[in-house]
Amino acid sequence: MSREALRQLQAQLQQRYEGYKAQGLKLNMARGKPSAEQLDLSMGLLDILNSNSDLRASTGDDCRNYGLADGLPEMRQLFADMMGLDADHIIVGGNSSLNMMFDAISCCMTHGFPGSKPWSQQGHLKFLCPSPGYDRHFAVTEYFGFELITVPMLETGPDMDMVESLVSSDPAIKGIWCVPKYSNPMGITFSDETVRRFAALKPAAPDFRIFWDNAYCVHDLTDTPDHLLNLWEECRKCNSVDLPIFFASTSKITFPGAGVAAMGASEKNLKVFREHYKYQTIGPDKINQLRHLAFLKDIDGVHAQMQKHRAIIEPKFHVVEETLQRELGGKGVATWTNPNGGYFISVDVLDGCAKRTVALCKEAGVTLTGAGATFPYHKDPNDRNIRVAPTFPPIEELKVAADLFCLCVQLAACEKLLGE
Repeated sequence: MSREALRQLQAQLQQRYEGYKAQGLKLNMARGKPSAEQLDLSMGLLDILNSNSDLRASTGDDCRNYGLADGLPEMRQLFADMMGLDADHIIVGGNSSLNMMFDAISCCMTHGFPGSKPWSQQGHLKFLCPSPGYDRHFAVTEYFGFELITVPMLETGPDMDMVESLVSSDPAIKGIWCVPKYSNPMGITFSDETVRRFAALKPAAPDFRIFWDNAYCVHDLTDTPDHLLNLWEECRKCNSVDLPIFFASTSKITFPGAGVAAMGASEKNLKVFREHYKYQTIGPDKINQLRHLAFLKDIDGVHAQMQKHRAIIEPKFHVVEETLQRELGGKGVATWTNPNGGYFISVDVLDGCAKRTVALCKEAGVTLTGAGATFPYHKDPNDRNIRVAPTFPPIEELKVAADLFCLCVQLAACEKLLGE
């Protein structure tokens, strides 16, 4: 396209953009939040127990009281089925898996693992961050003072050649963040080979750990869902069961603010964390666990609930994907993912255009995740990745937001190509 044709296109796009600005829009595609319609699916949670309910666990324990620090047996089994572990390797916590991840890192910092000093006594520390990735993961390890090392995300998961090279040669590297199924934001599921290579890692640091946050393990959106190989089983084969620490929650199954979270690990790791947790609490919220068990019942109930979520979310993903294809397809200004599940679509615009695209959207009334947020220190080295979260807006608002987003991508591209 000639410069003159490009300027004409820019003028046309700018005219459309000014029309959007005049509407005074206030739309949000910033975070992966369930919509009000999705939250309504779990309103039965609030009615399923009352003052006349039997509030005893199957163990006979009164759930109104202290005790059962690892959680109700049936809740541990439910998470075991979700996460692919054994129930005796599960600890059920409060409502937030991120809270449990933070606590796990904190425990490693202050007390560490048998045979190793606490991380905080080992000098300069590093943590691997597959990117684009989850900003809140990176924030946790940044908070504790780690040097964050970017590992590129490929179509098969993290670049395992790089992971293996770094982990095997540098004892200062203490861990890696992983969202292995429908990763945030790319929607990638780790390949079988990637999972096997994780299980076979030979870290230079004996206290290196894989933080396996399987947040979207049941969040399928198509009839051909991705399959994730079971890391726990692969670690058993490799005699490396102490490597992974698993996390999951019901945050996007029931209520994000009032769900249930869990972690899973080897007995050696759980012993460390139990010792840590006993100073924090005498028992988790077992009434909430009981409520969730009565509502979801078992893993089949979880899958049935997720089909209801899918009916709401899948059309929203289609809206965004169809808009991207219609407005940007074949123009060479953006590429994007079409995931089979999860909560996000990852868009790569022209290098140097992500911040400008996000700023243009904000000026016209659409809030997106900040450019760079999907990389350590919020610094995208190419300034090109944008995380799009389709779930929260009503579908009619989403159509407007997606169209405006595509318009802003093109405007930013015009500015770059014209050297403005």
